[in-house]
Amino acid sequence: MLNINDYSSVTIVIVLYKESFDLVNKTLQTLKNYKIVIIDNANNNELKKKILKNFKIYKYLLNKKNNGFSAGYNQGIKLSTTKFTLVLGPDCLITNKDIYVLTKKLSFYENTIMITPTAYSQQNEPTYSGGPLPENGKKDKVLNLEGDVCVESALGACMLFKTDDFKMNDLLFDENFFLYFSDDDLCRKIKSINKSIVQTKDAICIHQHGIIKVKSRFMKIYIREFNFTHDMLYYFYKTKTEKSLEIIRKFQKKSKRHYFLLFFRLLTFRFSDVVKIYSRLSAFNKFKSKYLNRTVR
Repeated sequence: MLNINDYSSVTIVIVLYKESFDLVNKTLQTLKNYKIVIIDNANNNELKKKILKNFKIYKYLLNKKNNGFSAGYNQGIKLSTTKFTLVLGPDCLITNKDIYVLTKKLSFYENTIMITPTAYSQQNEPTYSGGPLPENGKKDKVLNLEGDVCVESALGACMLFKTDDFKMNDLLFDENFFLYFSDDDLCRKIKSINKSIVQTKDAICIHQHGIIKVKSRFMKIYIREFNFTHDMLYYFYKTKTEKSLEIIRKFQKKSKRHYFLLFFRLLTFRFSDVVKIYSRLSAFNKFKSKYLNRTVR
């Protein structure tokens, strides 16, 4: 029987990249009694010293190279030996009570591998937590839940899953996704083996969405646009449906016009647009060189 004060059944995996101590400290305050695995993709030894001074961390790994969030999560998941693993964003707050609700419900649903809470903003407004896969609809609707519901895809900021089922079914994140769409890809794999993903109203988390931790405005644009474009194209490439391939074809046609648009924006000194267009073109060229083949011509 699960007990609300039994912390030994859950390992929490958190991947960091240039987070401040204040943000991580706030996240860890309610998680002190759990096994916590931290993967730092920024190789920040000073942050590690501060965290270890204030918290007991089960495993703390510093990566000299940033291989992305998917690779970082996989590092942490492989170190988990508990019944459940909770993948948690460093800017995502969740209490012991809500984690207990997740474990209890996941134990109840036999065919379910993963469960996610309902996310709220810091202003206490419900935000996107789960919904359709990208090929089946947009992530623009917040579900109005009355209880528990099966979803096609869940947000990667807070996912609890059964560790053994996860590993037995080879459900690690695809490390070719650097920042975006890896949660969708994972959920699509779960669906392909006829397992369920549940979003529950009875557990919540507080999440700040999509904050890129670099100071340069142009670098923020580049990181967001490059990685979103590449990961989006790779996701649809993997699905191999006609609808997905058509999305890639359309993007390929648009990319040819983007070179003219890039030149025009440069002449008119619209540098934010220049960085945005350049980022998308660079991402498409990388995707094209690695994956594009005759199936999308």
